[in-house]
Amino acid sequence: MKSKVKNLDKAFIQAKDYIHGLKEHELPKYILVSDFDTFRLFDTEENKAIEFKLDDFVNNVQHFGFIAGYQKRIYKEQDPANIKAAELMGKLHDRLKEIGYDGHPLEVYLVRILFCLFAEDTTIFKKQQFQNYIDERTNIDGSDLASKSKNYFKY
Repeated sequence: MKSKVKNLDKAFIQAKDYIHGLKEHELPKYILVSDFDTFRLFDTEENKAIEFKLDDFVNNVQHFGFIAGYQKRIYKEQDPANIKAAELMGKLHDRLKEIGYDGHPLEVYLVRILFCLFAEDTTIFKKQQFQNYIDERTNIDGSDLASKSKNYFKY
């Protein structure tokens, strides 16, 4: 905290100087400098600062949630590949339902397919093992896919 109209840039540099010599686990997530009229809150991990006047504090109080133990949540756009995969699984679900595959058996079947796709991506299975099985052991038109996948899911 500095006296009114003191240079906050100098105050920030001074605060950063206090950090030198601290162990990694002691480093602060935030640095706050103020002259009792202007507040500057610096996020050391994101390398971002928010600055506002005391009169506008009420509109910026959410930036101080860390004091009460709240964690900042960052929402990112979904990966386009995940969106596409979800759409394809939805289409598969709808198509299987159209041809009479319904209820619990349909849900179990979809979970098994989803697991196989996950298993390929995470190397539980060999690379493209499930895809290769479908490509190499089923008719190109998919007419025998149900019977072949039934064999694949036998336990």
